[in-house]
Amino acid sequence: MRLARQHRGFTLIELVMVIVILGIVGAMVAVFMRAPIDAYFDTARRAALTDVADTALRRMGRDIRKALPNSVRNPSPNCIEFLPTRTGARYRVEDSTPSDGTALAFGVADDRFNMLGRNTDLPADQQIRANDIVVVYNLGIPGANAYAGDNSQPVSAVVDGAETRITLSAPKAFPLSSPGARFHVIPGDETIVSYVCSGGRLYRQTNYPYATSCPAPVSGTPVLAEGVLACNFIYSGSDLQRNALVQLTLQLGNAAGESVSLYHTVHVNNTP
Repeated sequence: MRLARQHRGFTLIELVMVIVILGIVGAMVAVFMRAPIDAYFDTARRAALTDVADTALRRMGRDIRKALPNSVRNPSPNCIEFLPTRTGARYRVEDSTPSDGTALAFGVADDRFNMLGRNTDLPADQQIRANDIVVVYNLGIPGANAYAGDNSQPVSAVVDGAETRITLSAPKAFPLSSPGARFHVIPGDETIVSYVCSGGRLYRQTNYPYATSCPAPVSGTPVLAEGVLACNFIYSGSDLQRNALVQLTLQLGNAAGESVSLYHTVHVNNTP
């Protein structure tokens, strides 16, 4: 009998009391832990929104910096449009030998000229290719507007030598020579680019017919960002003697009702 009393266990009441006390302690700990945990998830969601917005704006800035001088247009606050460039170079001003056709003629139709330097010496993504478009002295005004084809012509062949021989698809009378004897090249596989906000998305559109306004996005258009609450694009400073500025504002939101708004500026070189 004495040995049996020494091996008594917990009673049911004691077990219930322990469970109740542990529940109370757990509830108190949960109250103190909830705020930091909620703050962590809130921060993670906002960081994700910020990352998407920042990535989109940086991508836009990178493209706009490579825009053909005086080609950036701002048809509406939710659209920015421009002609991209693959590279730029200098053309020969005078023939190597009299009447050999190596210089680029102006005011008369010409279908070939020499680029100073070797095309193959350029980085692979900057090398001029067939179907690319040569543009000379784009001012963005009537008579010297690449959108209208006034001062541009596709390339049909590129041949390397001591200098690079560029043959155009057809004779072209370029209206104005460049004071710096420079020309720019629009990639043939991406002749025009625009960024458009529509239906809560930011789209990047390419290769569509030129018009005075940005076209509405169609099915299959690449989406750069979703959850767009508002966007505002401003192009200012079309002075041909100075540089211009593009201001980009993008506001994104999520299902939790949170939002972030980022502002980014892009320097545009308008020296043709």
